Amino acid sequence: MKKVESRGERPFARTKLRVKSKDKKNISAKAKKIKLLILDVDGVMTDGSIIIDNNGNELKRFNVRDGHGIKMLQRTGIRVAIITGRKSDVVDRRALELGITDVYQKIFRKSVIYEALLEKYKLGNEDVAFMGDDIVDVELLKRAGLSAVPADADEEAKKYADIKMKNYGGRGAVREFTDMILKSAGLWEKVSGEFLG
Repeated sequence: MKKVESRGERPFARTKLRVKSKDKKNISAKAKKIKLLILDVDGVMTDGSIIIDNNGNELKRFNVRDGHGIKMLQRTGIRVAIITGRKSDVVDRRALELGITDVYQKIFRKSVIYEALLEKYKLGNEDVAFMGDDIVDVELLKRAGLSAVPADADEEAKKYADIKMKNYGGRGAVREFTDMILKSAGLWEKVSGEFLG
């Protein structure tokens, strides 16, 4: 009998990115320029599930490795922002835990906030990395200097991303992306040295 793997139980993969070999140098060059990482929430930082309890509280499951990847990125001076279409108190709480101050929720046109962030930090498209997972993210996937989607992203979103991760949303895709940025920018040893000795 064939084993069926549920969406939420995919093992954390630490394998090579799904990038054509001819594009690897280009991806690395793009990653070296990144000064700001913008993340969607549902389907990127989480597995996309929305759990509502009997009291009406909304629950989301975040990946601790994703969080650590974000913190390592921040330690190098790279900023992290969140732009999401839904509004949830738990997102504010998770952002506070991670030290993310640029949090924008219930945003229909993410490009408006994207433009505001470029202006706020005096950045160009080439300075921005973005990870989204659905059709509402296509505009930013096309504009950001480096764009990525989780392995289980919507097929339309995948068409416009520079990289498709091996991991699913909420299951290590963000960490996979942050590690790649750090390694490509030559910052990996700087942030991993305190842990690896």
